[in-house]
Amino acid sequence: MKVAIIFGSKSDTEVMKGAAKALKEFNVDYKAFILSAHRVPEKLLEVLENIEEEGFECIIAGAGLAAHLPGVIASHTTLPVIGVPVNAALNGLDSLYSIVQMPKSIPVAAVGINNSYNAGMLAVEILSVKYDELKEALKNYRKDMKEKFIKENCEGVEL
Repeated sequence: MKVAIIFGSKSDTEVMKGAAKALKEFNVDYKAFILSAHRVPEKLLEVLENIEEEGFECIIAGAGLAAHLPGVIASHTTLPVIGVPVNAALNGLDSLYSIVQMPKSIPVAAVGINNSYNAGMLAVEILSVKYDELKEALKNYRKDMKEKFIKENCEGVEL
């Protein structure tokens, strides 16, 4: 079980740490790369080729501004790509629109603006289709989450 985390700029590092956190919680191996679809397109393609050869099964791609990175990645691989719109301008809406408005037949899944943790969780869900131990861990996680929520909130809260 391996996931690649790719983002376009060093300034996106803090946002993308959430994806790594989610993957770590489920013991999913990952490798992170800073690669720009605009500044180093040749290197991006080289890394994508290696990712497929090395058995990675999903890609999380974070991008701000024009946010082409997730779409460019999706156009060069058949691996599932999860886009994370990064808030770099226009409150991140420009990035969100760029990621979700992909042309027919080249899909990119998208999570909320700056919500790379959910991208990591979606990668876990995708991988759980293939890996039974991950599916079981995800079921336990959800069960524990519900129990914790009920314990902390459903007996009334002080305002």
